[in-house]
Amino acid sequence: MAQYLIANGAMQTTQSFVAVTTGTSLKTMMQVKPSATKQAKIIEWGISFDGSAAATPGKVELIETDTSATVTAYVANDLTKWDSDALQGGDPTTNLIQVGTQASGYTATTESTPTAVRNLDVPQFIAPTTQYKYPYPLGREPVIQTGKYARIRVLFGTAVNAYCYMIVEV
Repeated sequence: MAQYLIANGAMQTTQSFVAVTTGTSLKTMMQVKPSATKQAKIIEWGISFDGSAAATPGKVELIETDTSATVTAYVANDLTKWDSDALQGGDPTTNLIQVGTQASGYTATTESTPTAVRNLDVPQFIAPTTQYKYPYPLGREPVIQTGKYARIRVLFGTAVNAYCYMIVEV
């Protein structure tokens, strides 16, 4: 099984990675949809913020939903090949990770109203001056089911910039 590092933005090339504002309403920072025939495991995820002063923490959640947010679609270059299986595996967007504005991508412009939600980790209150990172112990990684979407969603009272990521195994 191949591992991929996926973050909430396009792959940085000549500039540093672009932080994305959280806004002040519920926002999907990134979502991942595995192929139609394979589940994916999340082996690690995290989020960090660039707030300069302590303030009311934001709500952060890693969930699985039955509907997608409308996002900016990833392209193959945005999915970092993390291990040797991924490096040898070719383009992951052809059969491992579905990409598109209603599939895997980042920075939602429209939220959906899921009818089914499954927590993939416990919801967190995270201060805008800090970060959260969780590598799952072996054998305890949450699974993204086929036909479902893993989403990192946030809600802050005052907008702050964020980086977030998942390392997935498919």
